Amino acid sequence: MSRLSRAADYSRLWLGAAALLSLFGGSRGRRAAIEGFVAIGVTSAIVNTAMKPISRRPRPEREVLSARHVRMPVSLSFPSGHAASAFAFATGVARVEPRASAPLHALAAAVAYSRVHTGVHFPADVIAGSLIGVGLARLTGILRDRRSGTSHISAKRLIKERR
Repeated sequence: MSRLSRAADYSRLWLGAAALLSLFGGSRGRRAAIEGFVAIGVTSAIVNTAMKPISRRPRPEREVLSARHVRMPVSLSFPSGHAASAFAFATGVARVEPRASAPLHALAAAVAYSRVHTGVHFPADVIAGSLIGVGLARLTGILRDRRSGTSHISAKRLIKERR
């Protein structure tokens, strides 16, 4: 779990996922990767500059085995930025490429769990971060659609188009 938690530092895990989508997903994969990273950018900015300073929640005292530890972040604990970014990326990508939704959301859930497992977050931190990530990714997508004058294409329509 500590490897997974560290892999998600600075969104490196999501950068790798975006690279795979871009390389093997064609134009839709590239659009999905962009959508995921726009969602991460908005989510990270809001969580780290607005929400964490307001909550002022300190990190938990570590009582887990030292083998589980990752470096204790210096930022505040609530909400989890890792969980927010993970779910923002998965939700952003899923808007464009619904087939990637289940594996990316499962990976996002694993990252969120890893933050509790390694002792750097309380469970409520990652639950809130996950919900915030999904919500901000959806809001970002809606605002991008409005700005570009397009409407959100439903997953059902995308599936029909592929047949």
